[in-house]
Amino acid sequence: MIDAMVQQTISIATTGQGLYEFTDAAADFVTRSGRDEGLLTVFVRHTSCSLVIQENADPDVQADLKAFFARIVPPSDDPSMAWISHRMEGPDDMPAHIKAALTLVSLSIPVSARRMMLGTWQGLYLFEHRDRPHAREVVLHLGG
Repeated sequence: MIDAMVQQTISIATTGQGLYEFTDAAADFVTRSGRDEGLLTVFVRHTSCSLVIQENADPDVQADLKAFFARIVPPSDDPSMAWISHRMEGPDDMPAHIKAALTLVSLSIPVSARRMMLGTWQGLYLFEHRDRPHAREVVLHLGG
């Protein structure tokens, strides 16, 4: 017999580049699933943002991550990015695709006793790489 699986899509509204925590939404999904154990897969359905597990205690961590990625992948109108061909969607688009390629679009988190097995200071974040607001879809899937 195949174990039952539970799935939900959540929407995360972004207002520009940065990290948007959704740990509580994922924890609520896991609790409501009725499954005591399993593997939570988190998947973002977009190519210009990504997912990360990061510290959720000190906001300086988020600011430093955003600054780091801005340094290694500046906007395409920066002279160092003259080699970029894809420019149709603005100077933040191709850099957003590069940042997403350097990070992850899916995460796996073990679940035990209806709780994600995250560490004390770990949180789940959507990492928005575009400048303008977006409604991002994140799929939560709990399999056993």
